[in-house]
Amino acid sequence: MTIATRSDFPGTIARSTARDIRLDVFRGLGMLIILIAHVPGNPWTLWIPARFGFSDATEMFVFLSGMASAIAFGGTFDRRGPWLLTARVAQRLWQLWWAHLALFLAIFALVTWAGMRPDGQSYVSRLNLQRFATDAGLVLDFMLLRYVPNYFDILPMYMVILALLPVMLMAERAHRALPLVLIVALWSLAQTRLMPFPAEPWSDRGWFFDPFGWQLLFFTGFFLRRGTWRAPPARGWLLGLAVVFVVATVPFAWYQTLRAYPVLRDVADTIRPLTSKTTFGLFRYLHFLSLAVIALALVGPAGARLTRPVIAPVTDALRRIGQQSLAVFLAGMFLAQVIGIALDQIGRDALTVTLANLSGCAILYGVARVTGWFKSTPWSTPRP
Repeated sequence: MTIATRSDFPGTIARSTARDIRLDVFRGLGMLIILIAHVPGNPWTLWIPARFGFSDATEMFVFLSGMASAIAFGGTFDRRGPWLLTARVAQRLWQLWWAHLALFLAIFALVTWAGMRPDGQSYVSRLNLQRFATDAGLVLDFMLLRYVPNYFDILPMYMVILALLPVMLMAERAHRALPLVLIVALWSLAQTRLMPFPAEPWSDRGWFFDPFGWQLLFFTGFFLRRGTWRAPPARGWLLGLAVVFVVATVPFAWYQTLRAYPVLRDVADTIRPLTSKTTFGLFRYLHFLSLAVIALALVGPAGARLTRPVIAPVTDALRRIGQQSLAVFLAGMFLAQVIGIALDQIGRDALTVTLANLSGCAILYGVARVTGWFKSTPWSTPRP
């Protein structure tokens, strides 16, 4: 990856507003994986990508959000300058804050209503929310992001990263290399754990996702899509190296090999700082970039293979889900708890688990279609 000048990418700003099918398809795929991963006691989680490597769907969400932000916010900065960009970012942060609050209240109401699991544990305690149920003062802490339960930590992390966006773009205007310096410095600070974001007032537990660590991945996607950074083609030696790295990580991530060979488990424990999900360790970054190189090679130039008739229906469904990522994400996090509660009552045999997961994916597709319909403002279109 190199730092490029704008002349290296003629028409970069114009191209940045174009819709890339790969962006939407992979975002849609990431939303479905996030749903499956968050269903409590879901056997399908044994087969998601996170079980075979260091990175998972969270990396897809953050990286592709960075790319989408380059389209949504980069053009505003180029056309209208830093102040209007900051205003637009502030508006988005306001929307995300309310979405975060609404998601928490909806899930808290759900688990409170659901009561007790068949094994006698309360659903409130399963999400570690029992203190919130008895301490009204935590409402203010939650609104100020000083109380961030683990299940509700992705949007706060994303909000902090998004707030850094005007700073990074103004740094880019000062010098092309300056954003890279700031990004690496913040990521290095996260690795030291000297400035963790407090997750609860009564302990020193930090946010599960440290924004200073994860901004490295977000801004990698942002500046690659913007054209400030240039990646080598996903072929030849780079593709071969990516395949080797992904395959080599499997023994140190797959639970079967870790269980069968204690020496691999010892190595996995030793390299834990490099695979940390909280601070976004270096090996997670390299693993995701390797997967991205492989994915780019598989889908072909500009995602040409994604438009083949044999997979066009699946591609179109994923594309629609990816285009409405915020609404789908919120619905998925709530739906995951609903599915988990339902499976607790009816059991987790192969049939019920399959029906539950497929139904969840279908509902998210429906959410995407309905959200897209509302965003199209059909009431403003003249009657034929």
